[in-house]
Amino acid sequence: MSSEITSHREVGSPLFRTRARFIILAVISVATLINYLDRTVLGIAAPYLSKDLALSPAMMGLVFSAFSWTYAAAQIPGGIFLDRFGTKLTYYLSLTFWSVFTLLQAFSTGIYTLLFYRFGLGVSEAPCFPTNGRIVGNWFPQHERARATSIYTVGEYLGLAAFGPALFWVTAAYGWKAMFIIVGVVGVVFGFVWWGLYRDPQDSKMVNQAELDYIAAGGGLTPKGTETLPFTWENCKKLLQFRQIWGAGLGQFAGNTTLVFFLTWFPTYLATARHMGWVKVGFFAVLPFLAAAIGILIGGWASDQILKKTGSANLARKGPIIFGLLLASAIVTANFVDSDYAVIAILSMAFFGQGMVGLGWTLISDMAPKQMYGITGGLFNFAANLAGIITPIVIGFIIGATGSFVWALAFVGAVALFGVFSYVVILGDVKPLVLE
Repeated sequence: MSSEITSHREVGSPLFRTRARFIILAVISVATLINYLDRTVLGIAAPYLSKDLALSPAMMGLVFSAFSWTYAAAQIPGGIFLDRFGTKLTYYLSLTFWSVFTLLQAFSTGIYTLLFYRFGLGVSEAPCFPTNGRIVGNWFPQHERARATSIYTVGEYLGLAAFGPALFWVTAAYGWKAMFIIVGVVGVVFGFVWWGLYRDPQDSKMVNQAELDYIAAGGGLTPKGTETLPFTWENCKKLLQFRQIWGAGLGQFAGNTTLVFFLTWFPTYLATARHMGWVKVGFFAVLPFLAAAIGILIGGWASDQILKKTGSANLARKGPIIFGLLLASAIVTANFVDSDYAVIAILSMAFFGQGMVGLGWTLISDMAPKQMYGITGGLFNFAANLAGIITPIVIGFIIGATGSFVWALAFVGAVALFGVFSYVVILGDVKPLVLE
């Protein structure tokens, strides 16, 4: 009996289905964690770095924003590169170069060198999320994509939640330069891990035919020989004629406004507006990131469950995001409480809601034409990351003009409500987009 059971569970047996897609998901989850650590450690270093390099709040706002200038500008070129050269090479080059530019920030001597390294970081990270979305769309059936997206997206928040206290300690004990060097070296090493592990589904030795059939039956897999459409402005114009592209992009812009606040000004807010000591900041700063990590996981699970029970992509994809944006808008209530614990509770609730907005990438996985996934993801991420340009500068000027964060939090909450409008009114139906 045991030998009979064993024979039926051999990899070649049709009764056995491999789980290679979850190994790939684990790899991109770690890469995403490193991605966000590399772009956000500047927020930890900011109080020390701004003092050493003599940067005012307005100048620091420009430095925070600089990453997103080139990150947003490189989205469409990054999508073209992805469609032309494929997933494996694109991700390897992106991961390696963004890690090198993180390391180089340790050697900044003033605002100009720091801006240059942040520009380089932005260009290098640009293909990451379009590539992540393409991997999920290729490796996962539709009814598993929201959960898969939530798992890799959780790296945005889990990196600082898990390693934040250690990075705060490294900064306090060895200086801000040591932190950039450590995080940069880790990324370069992981680039070699990626190169050794990743293959597209049809080329992977970890996957069997049963799993490939399962993925294909759920709308995954890009058939071999499928040609990507060449980039033309006419094709971009065709994509922009779909209201779904505008609705998803503007909605994600709104969600990213909350995210960018936490990735840039949040530690400074706790230290200056709430007058917390640096060790206390390191402890309290972890809690909203943990809440956001839980938010994205719950959002992904809820989305897939709603899809299974109702069959409605509109309810499943848009519902959790809208609820999350409503929670994010409540960040403004932190202006009306005095207790540190109440402030952290409100900010954690707002960031929990923002975590659910990460499901926007599932919308793109469901809607993007397979021949133009890179460009579609690039357009979406371009719109979303305009928040990275606008938010740090606006908050920097608000603080410089008023000397407080009161109107800064009001700005973040108002933009979240605009995101609700975008998903409810502008987006329309969640459905695959077909280019003629």
